[in-house]
Amino acid sequence: MKKLARHILSATLFCGLACSSAAQANETQWQKHHPRREEVNKRLAHQNKRIDQEERSGKISQAEARKLHREDQNIRQQERDMAKLDHGHITKPEQKVLNQEENQVSQQIRNGS
Repeated sequence: MKKLARHILSATLFCGLACSSAAQANETQWQKHHPRREEVNKRLAHQNKRIDQEERSGKISQAEARKLHREDQNIRQQERDMAKLDHGHITKPEQKVLNQEENQVSQQIRNGS
C-alpha cells in the first residue's frame, strides 16, 4: 500500500512536470504576472525533491518524509487559497507568511525532522 502511494505521488509529480514543460510559453507569461506565486511554488518543488533525497539516503524515515510532504502540501494549498482571494495573485505579506512556513519545513528536512 505504501509503495502504491509513493508511485502515485511520483506519477502525479511527473505529470505536473511534463505539463509545465509542455506549456513553457504560457509559463513565462504566468511568471510575469505571478512572480510571488512562482517563487513560492518553485521552493515547494525544490523542498519536495529534498525530502525524497533525504528519504532515499536514509537520513529520514518514510514516516518523516510523509509528514514533511503533508506539510508542504498544506503550504501549497494555503498559497492557492490566498491566490483565489486576490484574482490569482498573492500579496507580499502573504508571500512572507508562506516563506516562513517553508523555512520551518526546510529546517525539519535539514535536521532530519
